[in-house]
Amino acid sequence: MFYRPADGHGLPHNPFNAIVSPRPIGWIATRGPLGDNLAPYSFFNAVAYTPPQVVFASTGVKDSLTALRETGVFAASIVGQAMLDAMSDTSAAFPPGTDEFIACGVAKAECVTIPCPRVAAAPATLECRVTEIVTLRGADNFLVIGEVTGVHLADDCLQDGRFDAARYNPVARMGYRDYHIVRDRFEKLRPGEG
Repeated sequence: MFYRPADGHGLPHNPFNAIVSPRPIGWIATRGPLGDNLAPYSFFNAVAYTPPQVVFASTGVKDSLTALRETGVFAASIVGQAMLDAMSDTSAAFPPGTDEFIACGVAKAECVTIPCPRVAAAPATLECRVTEIVTLRGADNFLVIGEVTGVHLADDCLQDGRFDAARYNPVARMGYRDYHIVRDRFEKLRPGEG
């Protein structure tokens, strides 16, 4: 099968959502004029080491985007298997001003380098200052780029000096309404590494 996105795919569901997978989920926390907000974004990833930077994309002007435009900061928490249901709950269409931490029973803690909440029990959280918001093509598509200014790591996820994702089984988005729990891990050396 071949299709041009501009012409449509003719399938009952858009396959593009499932092609680039698995995708990590950034559980984005913000604090704005209407209060604290927490929402998952599956268009999320790390994009640079030095300085460390992450991106997430918002389809539509949501509470997260509105708040970080005001404050210039956000916290991106990583989602482990134990948090799958709570993460999903925070994706509900709550009225503006709803604190999803409270509404969904997610414990929050304060960030250190930015004035923002974070998911207290997350395996890792990246405190970020917004460096750029890019308006993408299409209706209401925005890419948020953030520089990481602080990193929280759960002590039980550290083993032998490494952050060990096997300790929390990351949740990833597969497309449509499908998710994946990442459990299998192996090391593969690059050519010339020994």
